[in-house]
Amino acid sequence: MVLFFYFVLVTVPAFLPLPPQGASVLDNLTLFAQFAFWGIWWPFAILSMMLVGRVWCGVLCPEGFLSEQASRIGFGFAPPRWMKWGGWPFVAFITTTVYGQLLSVYEYPKATLLILGGSTLAAVVVGLLWGRGKRVWCRYLCPANGVFGLLARVAPIHFAVDAVAWKRPDGDTAVSRIPVNCAPMLNLRVKSGNAGCHMCGRCSGHRNAMWLSARTPASEIVALDTREANRWEVHLLIFGLIGVAMGAFQWSASPWFVKAKLAAGGWLLAQGHTELLSDAIPWWVLTHYPEANDVFTWLDGAMILFYIGATALLVGGWIMLWLQAAARILGVADGHLRLAYGLTPLAGIGAFLGLSALTLTLLAAEGVRVPAVAWLRGGLLAIAIVGSLWLGARLIASMNASDARRIAGGLAYAVATSAGIVPWIFLFYIW
Repeated sequence: MVLFFYFVLVTVPAFLPLPPQGASVLDNLTLFAQFAFWGIWWPFAILSMMLVGRVWCGVLCPEGFLSEQASRIGFGFAPPRWMKWGGWPFVAFITTTVYGQLLSVYEYPKATLLILGGSTLAAVVVGLLWGRGKRVWCRYLCPANGVFGLLARVAPIHFAVDAVAWKRPDGDTAVSRIPVNCAPMLNLRVKSGNAGCHMCGRCSGHRNAMWLSARTPASEIVALDTREANRWEVHLLIFGLIGVAMGAFQWSASPWFVKAKLAAGGWLLAQGHTELLSDAIPWWVLTHYPEANDVFTWLDGAMILFYIGATALLVGGWIMLWLQAAARILGVADGHLRLAYGLTPLAGIGAFLGLSALTLTLLAAEGVRVPAVAWLRGGLLAIAIVGSLWLGARLIASMNASDARRIAGGLAYAVATSAGIVPWIFLFYIW
């Protein structure tokens, strides 16, 4: 059912004229699709990862479903070594996020078809080539895989493995011993976290040793060993989900962006260099919709890239600097990698706030006003900062350091978190 609605909403609007003035979500398919994808799906998919794990991936995702079904009839090749490179989630997320901003993917159905449809097509091709009834695409190449895996680490439910029951034949039944097809290719016997689990439930009851269980949101992250902290995952969290996402959400509302673009445009005109002011650019390279009076020049594209990149480096660099300072104070080698995971609530709630801003904009266009938005945003930001500080305190408490070092390290960690809050204050309360 999800696949059917996904196919209709991602393809049909791309071949329809743009919505006329006064059109509504209720009477225009293009606006309905825009609201479904960017007003409901993405923000609440992000939120769901932190609440119930990757249920979207295992039960509802059309790309995962198509890739798995394609792999049942495909060539079944083993995933090649290049595909297993740990940096793909980081590269895929950055690329799709930035490219989406250049095409105004939230506003126009052609851009949605290119990015979402292109991703779906790639998922099917990967399924046809690699794996036998598996989700190779989801495991290694999906642009959202890394982000979803990070956020699922704080979900209060998971499929727990009882190692003792796994080995015990008493009470085991023929049904519970039926082999489980774990589509994301996890080693169920030693499964210890939520990051790669799609929460599909296929393993529930296996060998009477796997069950859906409750846990504290901090348990998985606090239990992470320094050796288990993944550098690419940390870079995705700090420079991607916090840094790049922040720049992507901010640039269109930033007065600094407008001033910088006007200054750059004025300088180019004064120097007689007008090439970058040209707007004769295909829509699949930069936003180009003259009928909607929405056309990007080469300068617009360059300034968007610069703003997002500068924001990612500034915000991410600040966080990384203070996390490294905290790790040195605590005397833990590579401790900054482990501490970085404590920022997961800040990153996840920040992404939800940024995406839900479009939800509120679309609702406002329909005449629906959500009361006390400023207070609701403030409450979510408070939850994000308190959650991240709490996780950081738990991580620091688990490290072998003196009380004085823990206090000083905690202060450095708190300074690091400020970079994940201050930009939202500018976006929601100052600009």
